[in-house]
Amino acid sequence: MPGEASTGIQFVEPPIFERGSPGRSGASLPHFDVPEIDPAAALGSRARKVAAALPEVSEPEVVRHFVRLSQHNFSVDTQFYPLGSCTMKHNPKVNEWAARLPGFAGLHPAAPQDLAQGALALMYGLQQSIAEICGMDGVSLQPSAGAQGEITGLMMIRAWHRAQGRSPRTVLVPDTAHGTNPASCALNGLRVQPFASSGNGVIDPARLAEAVANVGDDLAAIMITNPNTLGLFETALPEITRMVHERGALVYGDGANLNALMGRARPGDAGFDVVQLNLHKTFSTPHGGGGPGCGPVAFKRILEPFQPRPVVRKVGDRFVADDDRPQSVGRVRAFYGNFGVMVRAYAYIRELGPDGLRQATDLAVLNANYVAALLRDTFPLAQERTCMHEAVFSDKRLEAETGIKTLDVAKRLIDYGFHPPTVYFPLVVKGALMVEPTETETRQTIDAFVAALQQIVREAHDNPEQVHSAPHLARIGRLDEARAARKPQLRWRPASS
Repeated sequence: MPGEASTGIQFVEPPIFERGSPGRSGASLPHFDVPEIDPAAALGSRARKVAAALPEVSEPEVVRHFVRLSQHNFSVDTQFYPLGSCTMKHNPKVNEWAARLPGFAGLHPAAPQDLAQGALALMYGLQQSIAEICGMDGVSLQPSAGAQGEITGLMMIRAWHRAQGRSPRTVLVPDTAHGTNPASCALNGLRVQPFASSGNGVIDPARLAEAVANVGDDLAAIMITNPNTLGLFETALPEITRMVHERGALVYGDGANLNALMGRARPGDAGFDVVQLNLHKTFSTPHGGGGPGCGPVAFKRILEPFQPRPVVRKVGDRFVADDDRPQSVGRVRAFYGNFGVMVRAYAYIRELGPDGLRQATDLAVLNANYVAALLRDTFPLAQERTCMHEAVFSDKRLEAETGIKTLDVAKRLIDYGFHPPTVYFPLVVKGALMVEPTETETRQTIDAFVAALQQIVREAHDNPEQVHSAPHLARIGRLDEARAARKPQLRWRPASS
């Protein structure tokens, strides 16, 4: 039970390389029926000098090892995953079934277009659906993550300016934008000019006007996250987009939080020129572990010539991948993008339809405001107003009364069986704790999560050391996070090295 003292036992699963013994095998292979060769003679300088140190293990050892690892993992299929701004939502199993259909899963990415008409048709249909949902004229599915979608969108903006005979470099980024926005600018050789949002957590047109005037003719774009990282809708978008467009600049929309707008508001209608999406967030595809990912870019017609190539188009009754795009920014990923994720997103959109997508948005917003209503007396809200898809709290009162901080609360939640929410982001909130329940969680699950947080606050007052030393029931105790960040061990090495 949560609250019990730790036994001090660390249940660590050794790497597979540290199991087994020489000569042990989990496979039965026939003897060679061809003559053995000398690797050095056949491969020359490419031949290994030392045999690969592969693990020698039996079948039961392999099976048990990987089953145990799967049991150690925290999974959205087993527990609540309220990671704000990353939306770890349930992945419907019908999506997984569709992605595993032999015609999709077994299709070679270099197959001739005549033999890939079904896949190209699906991609074209997904492009059309996303364009309609976003209020845009076109979509590129090629980027393999939301961050890569950001880079691609900015590349298209730069290409558009150059086609106009201009080369502005400054991008305005409010302090409530996603943290990847400045990095995407830097990778594009653009200069980031941050500016502060208003006291109510959204962009103040007066402050923006001052920033626009200071930049002058060097303004290339503004990057706006909507809803922003405080979970708030940017209410002055018509005035903001007009102001930027009058300067000859474009408006980039970070669409990672589209699950708060889908079916209710379209970025294109609000004046955005380009927006990237995260299919793992809004359209319920897998997320985490470095992939898979897909970060489509939706854009207005003026940016169409500059999208990545090849472009999937419909010509008559056939679908083609058009590579003759002289103004394109080029490829940003091999082949057409992460096709398996596209299949999942397409299945999700077709399963829900317009009414279902709108209901998903309504439930996401309802759940976030329900969390805010239940916890506002336990943790102060960053902004005392209606939120969209996520609620952002602060630890300022708890720390002042008990010395317990956001990180301690997050670690203690693990003992209660909940994945911690996002902590210390957005940076504009002191000790931020960002909760995003998503549309897929039930009231009972949210109630249990809220009850756990309330109990942790009581523990912080009654026995702060119990919270400060958490987690107690995890297989690994409190990690030295500073050391892990500064001296990461990213690969296995033999003990002797």
